[in-house]
Amino acid sequence: MSKATGTAVNWVQMVGMKPGPDSVGIIAVSHNCSGVAARACGLVSLEPTKVAEILKDRASWYRDCRRVDILHVIPTGNGGTIELIYMQTYALTTLAEPRDFWTLRYTSGLDDGSLVICERSLTHSTGGPSGPKTPDFIRAEVLPSGYLIRPCDGGGSMIYIVDHVDLNACSVPEVLRPLYESPKILAQKMTAAALRHIRQIAHESSGETPYGAGRQPAVLRTFSQRLSRGFNDAVSGFPDDGWSSLLSSDGAEDISITINSSPNKLIGSDVSPSPFFSAMGGGIMCAKASMLLQNVPPALLVRFLREHRSEWADPGVDAYSAASLRANPYNVPGLRAGGFMGNQVILPLARTVEHEECLEVIRLQGHGFSHDEVLMSPDMFLLQLCSGIDEDAPGACAQLVFAPIDESFADDAPLLPSGFRVIPLDAKTDVPSATRTLDLASALEVGSGGGLCALSDSGSGTRSTRSVLTIAFQFSFENHLRESVAAMARQYVRAVMAIVQRVAMAISPSRLGPHVELKHPPGSPEALALASWIGRSYRAHTGTEIRWSDTEDAAGSPLTLFWKHSDAIICCSLKPAFTLKFANSAGFDILETTVANVQDLQLEAVLDDGGQKALVAQLPKIMLQGLAYLPGGVCRSSMGRQASYEQAVAWKVVGDDGAPQCLALMFVNWTFI
Repeated sequence: MSKATGTAVNWVQMVGMKPGPDSVGIIAVSHNCSGVAARACGLVSLEPTKVAEILKDRASWYRDCRRVDILHVIPTGNGGTIELIYMQTYALTTLAEPRDFWTLRYTSGLDDGSLVICERSLTHSTGGPSGPKTPDFIRAEVLPSGYLIRPCDGGGSMIYIVDHVDLNACSVPEVLRPLYESPKILAQKMTAAALRHIRQIAHESSGETPYGAGRQPAVLRTFSQRLSRGFNDAVSGFPDDGWSSLLSSDGAEDISITINSSPNKLIGSDVSPSPFFSAMGGGIMCAKASMLLQNVPPALLVRFLREHRSEWADPGVDAYSAASLRANPYNVPGLRAGGFMGNQVILPLARTVEHEECLEVIRLQGHGFSHDEVLMSPDMFLLQLCSGIDEDAPGACAQLVFAPIDESFADDAPLLPSGFRVIPLDAKTDVPSATRTLDLASALEVGSGGGLCALSDSGSGTRSTRSVLTIAFQFSFENHLRESVAAMARQYVRAVMAIVQRVAMAISPSRLGPHVELKHPPGSPEALALASWIGRSYRAHTGTEIRWSDTEDAAGSPLTLFWKHSDAIICCSLKPAFTLKFANSAGFDILETTVANVQDLQLEAVLDDGGQKALVAQLPKIMLQGLAYLPGGVCRSSMGRQASYEQAVAWKVVGDDGAPQCLALMFVNWTFI
């Protein structure tokens, strides 16, 4: 009660969550207390008993909640109840383990008609029975938390919500600890989510919510919950749901492949999974990975992925996923370069009151597919859930989840959700308005981020921030095609990750050099000069131009030509250790890194032993004559993947004054092994 009324914790109101006509309520977070805590208060047009019923049904509104088991109920003399509760939550990423809680919850009425619901963990220090022990879960603690629900004159309720937890952050890798130590993330994912859900129910109960696609709001809300839950199931891959790791591997550890041959338990008893599984036997396969992003606003990245699906999605994979809903035989697709050729049409279905989440149908028009696929179905459809794309919401997780559906779109349609989740790791800082309004589609047309511009040391005051991106794609498979589907899934997720890294470079204000950072076109004088020096130095040393002809426009600017060249070109320092400084688009692809992280790499980590020896042997020639040709070989990306190349060309890059600037290496006709 003291936390709810504001005296037991040092509360700080969240910036960007101020009360107003369109605000869900007042949101505050803890400052300098044990664990992390968040508090919300707001007015809703529901009676206290209804509010209590909704709040106690945590699985209906807390998207990270996997299960809630009330193991024992004890009535109290004043008409209240004491409950012993075991709760499991999903893992936030593929890089950390999920949490579980063992708590006591007390519900009671007060003399003024208010309801109070308090909850806290049962531990060795508090006494009481010991709760269930489940493998693969980390036990977390609920510090005194709960809900105070006061009736209002004329109807409705004033709600006070307090969440105070210790998520055992020391059990996760240090880089991920901000996920478990951030009261802002707790506020967004749990505290504010509860208040928003109650307000949504009240709004629907008023009859003001229009029906979408002829369905009642509760049905559409169920679809949103199923999409979110299915994606969480895929990310966590719990063994008791039937998930197990696929033993075969291609040698790289960046992509995790899990399979599930128990679809009934996974999809649910109320849903028919039969379209996904033929009489030949099969199951569900999930390819998933997590990666760190530097200086990438989660909302902007997810908004781009939603609005520009053609930049990252492969039509063959979409067609394969759509085929799982039909009786047609499976054909494992080969990935195609160039992305989806057809148009994407977004058909809105529902939007929450706070507009933090939207449900929509995506129609992929069929003229981008092969002739056989067009005959099979002219269009394909996805049910899609998008959330957290408000850039002004501090600590918000941005998510894009989608699943193939057929045209009938039945209420019990089976769903295999795939998608993206981006969670900020650090406190949110202001993003320059130029970055917020960046047209990423046009930026990508000239490469990952297009041009470059200068930034003075005083700059805009932004500091380095990080996010963790989790990608999970699910596919159905028949047993005889399992290995082929696994190979396709690995290749597809890696390709999507590489594209996302390029997108991240386009929207990241990370420094390229001491005074240069990536921005949208037109390019800066510094960037144009660098590209000009690279091309001019190559021409001076060889007497010929770099083969710009395999770019789209050989008459373009030096920066555009450099960026879009198909061979990977990377630049590094001339001093020992050869620290990497920059690359073209193909160079960042072969390195599998971003502008923010490229300077953490050294050339010796990229070249294998043979490549290093060849470069060291030719280095005196390069410094004296300016250029040397190196034999083909194998190099390694920052993620440990190997790529082969037919030949490497190394040359000294000099500036306008003739002073050496850097060493450039071009890997000719490279490909991942």
